[in-house]
Amino acid sequence: MSKSWSDFGLSLRANVWKIGCALFVLYLVPNVMAATLCVNPGGTGGCKSTISAAVAAASPGDIIKVGWGIYKEQVVISKTLSLVGTGYKNPVIDASGLGNGIFVNGMSAAPAAGVTGVLVSGFDIENANFEGILVANATDVTLTDNDVHDNNKSLDIANATCPGIPAFETNEGEDCGEGVHLMGTSYVSVIQNDIDHNSGGILITDETGPSHANLISGNKVHDNPYDCGITLASHGPATSVIPTAGLPYGVTANTISDNVSAHNGYQVPGAGAGVGIFAPFPGTTDAGNVVVHNLLINNGLPGVTMHNHAWAPSPAPPVNMNDNVIVGNRISGNGEDTEDAATSGPTGINLYSVAPVWGTTVSQNEISDEAIAVAFNAPSGQLNAHFNNFRIKGLGVDNIGAATVDATENWWKCSKGPGANGCAGVTGAGVTVAPWLTAPFDQYP
Repeated sequence: MSKSWSDFGLSLRANVWKIGCALFVLYLVPNVMAATLCVNPGGTGGCKSTISAAVAAASPGDIIKVGWGIYKEQVVISKTLSLVGTGYKNPVIDASGLGNGIFVNGMSAAPAAGVTGVLVSGFDIENANFEGILVANATDVTLTDNDVHDNNKSLDIANATCPGIPAFETNEGEDCGEGVHLMGTSYVSVIQNDIDHNSGGILITDETGPSHANLISGNKVHDNPYDCGITLASHGPATSVIPTAGLPYGVTANTISDNVSAHNGYQVPGAGAGVGIFAPFPGTTDAGNVVVHNLLINNGLPGVTMHNHAWAPSPAPPVNMNDNVIVGNRISGNGEDTEDAATSGPTGINLYSVAPVWGTTVSQNEISDEAIAVAFNAPSGQLNAHFNNFRIKGLGVDNIGAATVDATENWWKCSKGPGANGCAGVTGAGVTVAPWLTAPFDQYP
């Protein structure tokens, strides 16, 4: 029998529990040289009264425990440390009138050096002009059990600008960097956070360095009205920070797993997907990323949206939006794509590119309550779509461009295959459908 939505939720919680337990054990292993500092609003009992004062006083490797209270500040971290909220509920970082709630700043010493070994856990972060949490040029950072909400206060949505955002954030004018932003990071884990009512949810970009091998898992990303729930976007380099920067560095080999991304990008038509993967212009790279076992529902754009909008033949820098993997997700009730990437109706997965696309795999996804399960529009290349359940009355595959689609071994809602009475259909040339599954994929041994 097919799994229910509640089954999916139980499975998600089980997987996240395993991750959480592993992290808990990891952080139970003490650093024998570390000191523990404390913070409370009154500065009593030998504690600091602000988080920033404790960070300034801490040595690399120290632990800072923050008691419940409201802290009106921006916290900048540029050294190895653990920042942990304690008490009966999360302490609040109220960044009203400030750039960020927490800024893990690996650019402060030297852009190439970065910062490593930071834990931020157990905070409510709100009211920042830009990101609630910004992590730049960092490795081995963990963000867990935080509630990041109501940030991006400087966003001027009427003019699609963000006045005052730092120059090193080259493409965030339309969203103020979203709730959580990873930029030039590797091996950063964003786990079990609640991220809501920002312009957008979680953003991974490459202005100041490559973003590689980050993990976004077990988060609830919802009700962010002006952008995607989770975005992976290759942007222009931040020459204001790195004058010798050349091509965009790339967003590669990141894992987006076991998240709920719901009701994002709904306020403005075409504002945001459940998960967005973007390599928008020549030289940008957004490749080899894995989107696995997420629940993507009721977002303004397709559940998974992949875009490239500009390309020129050699000798122009190539576009690389290849080898992404979309596997094992539940996708339902999302919107249609818009403008040059338009689809003819609500769509589960849309891949649009004016450059060739190769090696992208769409597999074992459950797609329902959409007009189109999978849309593909590229001038050449191939999309591989296998073992998906297309539980829709419309199109299982809509191949709009001149590329090909290997759509063999899918369930088309009935045993007779695509185009039969009651089955999902196919449009476009270059689509291979036979053999197809005669029962839903999840009913096979």
